[in-house]
Amino acid sequence: MARVKGAMMTRKRRNKILKLAKGYWGAKSKHFKMANEQVMKSLTYAYTGRRLKKRDFRSLWITRISAACKMNGMNYSTFMNGLKKAGVAINRKMLAELAVNDKAAFTALTDMAKAQLA
Repeated sequence: MARVKGAMMTRKRRNKILKLAKGYWGAKSKHFKMANEQVMKSLTYAYTGRRLKKRDFRSLWITRISAACKMNGMNYSTFMNGLKKAGVAINRKMLAELAVNDKAAFTALTDMAKAQLA
């Protein structure tokens, strides 16, 4: 029976890592050992970044809503409380979109929240 050697699969595995390391500085894109370390670290950063992106966007939306609320004489927490009591179920992403692009609609929402709290 013929002897099976692992050279082909090893080369494929190494080339896959080197392809992911393309564009890295210096030996990190050429030498397998250094490239492998950097690719593993980069994939960890990418995984973490996908989770952080959600937090960052949520805080951005809250900041935009808060700024629009202040222009209408409210603060963020009382506005959100008033909307909740009024039974308005709009997520923060859409509220931020309204605050930036449709100021009249956002003003109507703040009036609704004020009326609910009064």
